[in-house]
Amino acid sequence: MSGKKIVFVSLLALVPVSLAAKYLGWGDLIIFILSGLAIIPLAAWMGTATEEIAVVVGPNLGGLLNATFGNATELIIAIIALRAGYVNVVKASITGSIISNLLLVMGFSMFLGGIRYKEQTFQSIVARMNAAAMNLAVIAILVPTAVNYTSEGISEITLQNLSLAVSIVLIVVYLLTLVFSMKTHSYLYDVGVVETEAMATPESKPNLVLWVGVLFVCTLCVAYESELLVDSLEVATSKLGLTALFTGVIIVPIIGNAAEHTTAVTVAMKDKMDLSVSVAVGSTMQIALFVAPLLVIVGKFIGQPMDLDFNPFELVAVAASVLIANSISSDGKSNWLEGTLLLATYAVLSFAFFFHPVIEGIG
Repeated sequence: MSGKKIVFVSLLALVPVSLAAKYLGWGDLIIFILSGLAIIPLAAWMGTATEEIAVVVGPNLGGLLNATFGNATELIIAIIALRAGYVNVVKASITGSIISNLLLVMGFSMFLGGIRYKEQTFQSIVARMNAAAMNLAVIAILVPTAVNYTSEGISEITLQNLSLAVSIVLIVVYLLTLVFSMKTHSYLYDVGVVETEAMATPESKPNLVLWVGVLFVCTLCVAYESELLVDSLEVATSKLGLTALFTGVIIVPIIGNAAEHTTAVTVAMKDKMDLSVSVAVGSTMQIALFVAPLLVIVGKFIGQPMDLDFNPFELVAVAASVLIANSISSDGKSNWLEGTLLLATYAVLSFAFFFHPVIEGIG
């Protein structure tokens, strides 16, 4: 068993411990920390289960399954937080997921992979397509904010309707990217397919019932742990001296994406930069083009309306992240210095969010 698997298996023990903390009244801060750590191995097992099921059902359905469950943990946390009325935290977590994937994950991948290998390569055509999609995402979240700041007396209902219309467009674009990557131009995205098919011989095919069960149980556990996390969020962050903005942008995405981050960095260190970039950028696109607009739609139905009118500084952070990530990845090559530049950008933005005084309330 690899060191990563040992850590994730060990962290599973925190699931019953966090439940005990809830019922024994250990305090919100302890519950917040324990539930956050417990989500990490659960997310990892959800990812493993999805991959194992994908091997059995084939590349097309498997690709759709991966696209659907790729950010399931973040989506579950966000829906529960939205239902609790923590709209600012949900918006900040969307921003945080985008910048953490583009800067922290891709930065560590390029840095650690670049130390082991002088230069690594990946599909430049795919990088340019992803860059265009990310530019669209920036435009989409910029427009409602720009409309709000350039209009006098615009109503919240109008902003919500505009955000709903934009969200529908983004989801349609996301579905089209799936058609592009899995059907019409699948040859550009065949990362690790040969290796996966070689492993999936008739004798070694995973047990479909077992892994569907694992996925189901882990999803339920993530939902419950997310409830604990959200319920203890306000008191815990107050005790830690953190704002809702910093919590949403930095803390929540790290918890939800930890397993995925580890995968991207691990494969980069094995000189599989195509796969690493695919994980990091693919997750970013799913957050921007699917999860964020889906939350707008879900919010409308659960009575917690959410729009795409973001804090202006969040927009600056997203635009800066997309700009530097696109400029670095456009040539299809990476090295340790480019990874350092991405990590430095993430550090600068993290400090800025920590000291930013805006959004005093959680809701």
